[in-house]
Amino acid sequence: MNIGIVIYSNDAETVWNAFRYGNFALKGGDRVEIFLTGKGVEAQFLDTEKFDVIQQIKDFLANGGMVGTCGTCLKIRGQEASDMLPLAGMKDMHAMIRESDRIISF
Repeated sequence: MNIGIVIYSNDAETVWNAFRYGNFALKGGDRVEIFLTGKGVEAQFLDTEKFDVIQQIKDFLANGGMVGTCGTCLKIRGQEASDMLPLAGMKDMHAMIRESDRIISF
């Protein structure tokens, strides 16, 4: 199955759980792509003592997951894309949604 995950939250626990679910689905043989939009582009700054968001993102990428990060949302926040969270746009999010069997949002 192709699963698309849209993350709009900057709540550490929510983002951690979104990537955790993505890792679970990848290990089950699904193709998973995550698109970060709005507050979700702040994911790389959300590590807490309880929620190791960065490790979940690294595991997701190592397991073959794909991530796109809204360029406009990054620009609004004065941030830049990174190797871990590469730049993407509405065209990329639209393609992910069209190609996915299921879409989940966090």
